[in-house]
Amino acid sequence: MMVTKYLAFDLGAESGRALIGRLDGERLQLEELHRFPIGPVDVRGSMHWDVEGIWREIKHGLSAAAGAHGEELAGIGLDTWGVDFGLLDAGDNLLGDPYHYRDSRTDGMMEEAFRLVPRAEIFERTGIQFMQLNSLFQLLAMASADSPALAAAETFLNMPDLFNFWLSGRKANEFTIATTTQCYDPRRGVWAWELLEALGIPTRIFGEIVAPGTVLDTLLPSVAEETGCGPVPVIAPATHDTGSAVAAVPTENDDYIYLSSGTWSLMGVEVDEPVISARSLEYNFTNEGGAGGRFRLLKNIMGLWLVQECRRQWAERGEEYSYDEMTAMALEAPAFGSLVDPGDSRFLPPGDMPARIQTFCRHTGQVVPEMRGTIIRCALESLALEYRWVADRLMELTGRRLPVVHIIGGGSRNRLLNQLTADATGRPVLAGPAEATAMGNVMVQALALGRLSSLAEGRALVRRSVEMETFEPSGETAWDEAYQRYLDIKKI
Repeated sequence: MMVTKYLAFDLGAESGRALIGRLDGERLQLEELHRFPIGPVDVRGSMHWDVEGIWREIKHGLSAAAGAHGEELAGIGLDTWGVDFGLLDAGDNLLGDPYHYRDSRTDGMMEEAFRLVPRAEIFERTGIQFMQLNSLFQLLAMASADSPALAAAETFLNMPDLFNFWLSGRKANEFTIATTTQCYDPRRGVWAWELLEALGIPTRIFGEIVAPGTVLDTLLPSVAEETGCGPVPVIAPATHDTGSAVAAVPTENDDYIYLSSGTWSLMGVEVDEPVISARSLEYNFTNEGGAGGRFRLLKNIMGLWLVQECRRQWAERGEEYSYDEMTAMALEAPAFGSLVDPGDSRFLPPGDMPARIQTFCRHTGQVVPEMRGTIIRCALESLALEYRWVADRLMELTGRRLPVVHIIGGGSRNRLLNQLTADATGRPVLAGPAEATAMGNVMVQALALGRLSSLAEGRALVRRSVEMETFEPSGETAWDEAYQRYLDIKKI
């Protein structure tokens, strides 16, 4: 059977990778070629992305692929996190390093937006969860500050669109990443022109929207020559990493909840049309684009970020722990201790996360966790209880039973959190694949080139390619009591 090979770049908030996906019709296998760190850089007190550094690593990945696989590459696809963007001037020059979504410039911007356009109207036009990090509020911050960069801008490109432009020479806004911006109207399938004008955001910068699976062009000759690659097609997969991850959920039907677990937890269902209603606004849910033109009704949850920041803070103090060691500490800690609301705004920026968790517990009248294990257990149990809240809301919004949770992404390796999720939600949890994003990236490339006929065929391929682990709910009634405490804490 013919084997086709695809190069997938998966760029996350902590690291980036270049992987080869081998597709033989029966299995999809991944090989990691290159891994590199990604993180914010501080420039005069503002948080930015080092895009030139990331671009160098992308070209390193291209060189590694050319050296190992030469002319065998069928396509190149790239995905990243959502909302962040670069601005180009009339000469297609980048107007400064893009801001990081955790930068403080968006503080107060949601309130400023609601002063200009009612909150309900913004949701009616976009169907997107309100988070100050959204592109809409980043752009409003620039407009409010009379930003010279925004004044000079001619083109808005989200992060994957920017790198795809540098790879292929084509400027295009891919559907799944465009929907994360809160600048897109999902009902009309165009940018939310009237909303942008009302907020003073220049509409000239927003361009062509293309579907996932669009072949943009072949690799630019200059990049091909520098890296040793040939004229390989550059394909826009579902360029939002969660869009690619959900494409690879190994399900056989629509009656499931997906949970893409990593720095962020994105928990939702697939729907044919966006769910924009008074209830979805009240619950602050979001409607993001997916592969196949569908939508992902979901909730963005501050996921393992809390644990990652605890680890970083302790490392700065000279206490180095692996994630496995931290999970083991949490496993030994007593169950059902103090709880936090992961969505509380104090947890958004980088900083001393252990101290913030302790402060939250103190302010809500709970026992303050002191030991490393109790702090991590607090974060993980709180996440699991937030998953229960979201699962209940998803059933209400869709009228569907949703009897199982598929956990995908790197967080699916956290067996303790998987079990806590099963216990808290009262649903079986199917964990895997951990490499869902890269698999979905490769699948959409293969769909674009006609090597797969449908998303369902691709998901069947994933089922044959990975071993999933099932976690059954324990049925402990103590979870019901903990959930009631959690609901009380969310109201404070």
